[in-house]
Amino acid sequence: MTAAPPYLETLAKALPLEDAVRIELREGVPVFRARPRIQERIEELLEKEKQPTSPLTEGEERELLQYEELDEFLSLVNRLVRNSMRAGGEAGIGQAP
Repeated sequence: MTAAPPYLETLAKALPLEDAVRIELREGVPVFRARPRIQERIEELLEKEKQPTSPLTEGEERELLQYEELDEFLSLVNRLVRNSMRAGGEAGIGQAP
């Protein structure tokens, strides 16, 4: 069994993961996405980051970095799911009779 990359352990401990991710079906493929409230918070932080008069606090910078890590992780999961389903479909696996 391989160990999880260290950033995943940090991510799991740092983010409010409960109710942070939703699953949507796109063309029959599950897609993992951040919930709207998480997306709104990210947009809020990005807007604040652009403002020279009110820079992000150290805590907000950490929070934004953690959301970026979550986004990378969800992108990886989505690619793996998509590739797995594509490979399964080509081999006839997972298709309804």
